[in-house]
Amino acid sequence: MNGIHSTPYLTADGSSTLRSLQFGAHYHSINGALTESEHIFIKYGLKALPFKKIDILEVGFGTGLNAALTAAVVKSKTLEGSYYGLELFPLTEEEYAMLNYGSILPEETSALWKLLCRMPWNQTKDLLPGFTIHKQQCDFTKWHPTMKYHLIYFDAFAPDDQPEMWQTERFRMLYKSLHNGGLLVTYSVKGIVKNALKDAGFILDRLQGPPGKRHMLRAWKR
Repeated sequence: MNGIHSTPYLTADGSSTLRSLQFGAHYHSINGALTESEHIFIKYGLKALPFKKIDILEVGFGTGLNAALTAAVVKSKTLEGSYYGLELFPLTEEEYAMLNYGSILPEETSALWKLLCRMPWNQTKDLLPGFTIHKQQCDFTKWHPTMKYHLIYFDAFAPDDQPEMWQTERFRMLYKSLHNGGLLVTYSVKGIVKNALKDAGFILDRLQGPPGKRHMLRAWKR
């Protein structure tokens, strides 16, 4: 967890992201990091579910932006539950400092993002009353769930960059880890992704994508 492995990039909506030097890929859309996260994971993910108690899994914790936006909604709606974020390559303090979320997000959301960045890895901590977070440093291809989730944010690097993350057997495992009526959301609509999700048992919705992308995927377990 030491050393700088990413460089900053200012996206089209004024929010920043990072470019991974290892994968040669950006953590978010260059057409708008904040817009992308709000559109895919909050609008069509979190806000699509009616639960008052919600357990969330994020594959690809990355910059913590999805987690911060989620925490803001959880706080505003006084939801209970948990957030479990998986990341093989956690960002360093220096890399978090390259991001401008602390200054462009609403004050409350900004405070939550800063808190999330400081929280230790591989420990379960209280994030909000009745809502915990566990950031786990691990290899998703070797990880197995120990609980059931209502919502999965699948936010790994693209299939061309990390093909091992997008395999049918991985999605089949995630399908089994979802409650009935739960869903998975992701930005990728590649044919191999759609086929893998269908083969795993999911029912797919192809929805309007954020700026720069025509579509995104939402996958249900019914």
